[in-house]
Amino acid sequence: MVKTYSELYQDVRNELLETEGADAAHVARELVCAASGVPAADLIAGRQIYASDQAVKAIREAVSRRRAGEPLAYILGEWDFCGMALTVTRDVLIPRDDTMAVTELAIKKALFLEQNPRILDLCAGTGCIGLAIAHRVKDARVTLGELSPGAIRVAKKNIADQRLSGRVSCIRVDARQPAARFLGTFDMIVSNPPYVTTGEWEQLDPSVRDFEPRMALDGGEDGLEFYRAIVENFTGALKPGGYLCLEFGMGQHEAVQEILRAHGYRVLQLRRDTGDIIRAVLAQYTREAS
Repeated sequence: MVKTYSELYQDVRNELLETEGADAAHVARELVCAASGVPAADLIAGRQIYASDQAVKAIREAVSRRRAGEPLAYILGEWDFCGMALTVTRDVLIPRDDTMAVTELAIKKALFLEQNPRILDLCAGTGCIGLAIAHRVKDARVTLGELSPGAIRVAKKNIADQRLSGRVSCIRVDARQPAARFLGTFDMIVSNPPYVTTGEWEQLDPSVRDFEPRMALDGGEDGLEFYRAIVENFTGALKPGGYLCLEFGMGQHEAVQEILRAHGYRVLQLRRDTGDIIRAVLAQYTREAS
């Protein structure tokens, strides 16, 4: 039976009601529009545009993926963060509202750095933090550092899509290895590193555990492996008096602060996320370990 896109949208919405609840209409609209290329305005207006067999097939495949638990961002192939539509694949974490805490903290500090500051976004993934900084801090020179080849491809595409190739670059960097000399020094390093503990991994929601890259989530036995590695390997890549801005998991703020202070940093500010959880820290390297 030939159907209009509006009719397909209603079918998909009804099919998703059980799993999506109040979000069923939104998810259905996103899936139908992404799979067919039909503007949302046409669905909302109920225009009598009939769907091709190819479009119907694409929509059904998208719905099946969603019903199997795959995150909406991976099905759509892009996700919004800080006003940017970023390409997202299963090679990278999906940008989350939680990460706005470290992003806003870094932007606030970057705006008051010396002219043309150099900033490193370490464990960059999509590049969402570094790209947001580059958008707001117009003279910043940002380097996205990432180890995963797939993530590097995604980050480079996002740099190009955001038209920031003149000030943002992406290179292969391993946070667990000493910083290469060719990197030079930075006014600030910002990072949202892996911080899920090995024990927590199996308890994660299946939509995260079964789809998002473990490499970007697993922070080792206590979840703090990358924080120790970053201060040990990249403090030397900071200019004297440079800043380190980090995201971390719920309840990790005390342990992260201890690591920072033990390596000569002075904690300047903590920031909470939208869920009122302490989620990010800004620290300055003073060369005086406590």
